Amino acid sequence: MKLLYFLDFEHFKKTGRTVTGQDYFAWEMGPVPKSLFEELSGSMKPDMKRAIYDLPGNDKFQQIRPKKKFDSQYFSKNEIASLEKWSYIFKDTKADEMIEATHLKNQPWDRTIKTKGEFAQIDCMLAIDGTADSLPYEEAEERLRSRIEMYKAFGTV
Repeated sequence: MKLLYFLDFEHFKKTGRTVTGQDYFAWEMGPVPKSLFEELSGSMKPDMKRAIYDLPGNDKFQQIRPKKKFDSQYFSKNEIASLEKWSYIFKDTKADEMIEATHLKNQPWDRTIKTKGEFAQIDCMLAIDGTADSLPYEEAEERLRSRIEMYKAFGTV
């Protein structure tokens, strides 16, 4: 879940859209894509059951193992590069260390916890930070607004 968070928020910072389309929430252990978590923790849809083994977890962690090989056709070159980057960065990292990384001061999870409290949705606009690789805030906001309008027009939201 944390790898997806890093992937999505970095991609949003650069492009104004996430890779997965998931909404993240500020839970105690870090950012969680709630709808994905609920599907994995409850009854998985048929496409998910075909893709991963249904492995039991404990009250904190659930291990997920793929049934199929990774298929890159669903990702852009930039998304693949970001997937590779984050998997390399965290390849030998334990869950507790990843939790610490998501809790860094002034990052989206931390800012959400401080302003809205636990279980609140993390605004992807918090990824925009004024650094050289970040979109300007106004441009990211416009891209997000345009995407929401498109989804509404096509009845997908």
